[in-house]
Amino acid sequence: MDLTIEAISFLIATAFVAGSIDALAGGGGLLTIPALMSVGIPPVAAIATNKLQGMFGTGSAVIAYWRADRIDFRAFAIPAAGAFLGSLAGAFAVQRIDSGFLAAVVPVLLVAMALYYLLAPPMGDVDRHARLGRAGLSLVCAAIGFYDGFFGPGTGSFLTTALVALGGLGLVRAIANTKFINFATNVAGLSAMILGGKVLWMLGFGMAVANIAGNQLGAWFAIRHSGRGARPLLVIMSIALTIKLLADPKNPLWTIVKSGF
Repeated sequence: MDLTIEAISFLIATAFVAGSIDALAGGGGLLTIPALMSVGIPPVAAIATNKLQGMFGTGSAVIAYWRADRIDFRAFAIPAAGAFLGSLAGAFAVQRIDSGFLAAVVPVLLVAMALYYLLAPPMGDVDRHARLGRAGLSLVCAAIGFYDGFFGPGTGSFLTTALVALGGLGLVRAIANTKFINFATNVAGLSAMILGGKVLWMLGFGMAVANIAGNQLGAWFAIRHSGRGARPLLVIMSIALTIKLLADPKNPLWTIVKSGF
């Protein structure tokens, strides 16, 4: 599809901001998916293109955290494998859902995720006793992986919360290992979307460059400042973009609402 220079510039700038936030706390997709849809890209193509740019950005964050010796690849290989399989299943499932339904449900999911970020309690940076073993944590990661393949925004936050609350990790270690697991879900989801022919390649690569730069900035800030400070900006921007989606009177959600009254 043809996009204006203004629309492409807007998407690339959004990818940079989303990458910075994603490396800090997860949830960059809360910005990129509604941004992609706001310029007229269909929901599944938006999710697919977001997977492409997000995979490169998350991969760059993995490298940054690995260089800082914050990722335990051996300990989280099995949870990452579970997340990979879950994401693969979710990405195949979403391609079989009616696009009109997705266009209606995406704003609702985005508002729910913004509320989660607004209301979720802060997490500490001290390791604690793990509540789940590797097998249990792998099942949780598989479920979160399915969500990531099906939709995506907030996956990083869900994984970070699981690693802190159930895996016993401190915040920065949880964020770092989340990037490793999230990279696995992005690879799986993107693979399924490629097979379905849903990816907008040139746009995705352009956004990927910006997302990589943003992830590097966010990872640098998280390592030095304990990963705090991104939530208010994430909530404000995601709600603003959701309002933009709902401002379109042709959004299928309004048809559903009207049919209910």
